[in-house]
Amino acid sequence: MIRAAQSKDARQIADIYNFHVQNTVVTFEEKMVSESAMIERIDDVRSANLPWLVMEMEGGVAGYAYASKWKNRCAYRFSVEISVYLDRAFARQGSGSLLYAALLAQLRALSIHAVMGGIALPNAASVGLHEKFGFEKVAHFKEAGFKQGRWVDIGYWQLIL
Repeated sequence: MIRAAQSKDARQIADIYNFHVQNTVVTFEEKMVSESAMIERIDDVRSANLPWLVMEMEGGVAGYAYASKWKNRCAYRFSVEISVYLDRAFARQGSGSLLYAALLAQLRALSIHAVMGGIALPNAASVGLHEKFGFEKVAHFKEAGFKQGRWVDIGYWQLIL
């Protein structure tokens, strides 16, 4: 089941995210995020009238996807950046596609025009997910981040709704 995130989901969302913080380069964050900080992030997204979705499976949060403002300037108000994170037990089972399909449907209903997805490279799974939905690569920044003892490139994919 996919539904809007609630504050009660913050602990499980933080657990999913913190696995990626500690063990991967898919996020450039290096310090674990607390439950209270995650509640603030969820509230920030919702206060911008943007969706934050969770997928429930087996009685818990299996993954989440959300949209955030692309930039703070007014002229960017129809553009967002999206993210998806999955519990590693539910990865590569189609959950990311289900979350993105639901998220993109909500963004269309909100009259969002441009959707961006940033991807730490290489990441064939994330590139494949974005391109499955029609995203096209529009930028590549070399060695934009340094994590886990190495330089990491980041690419941006864009979809015009």
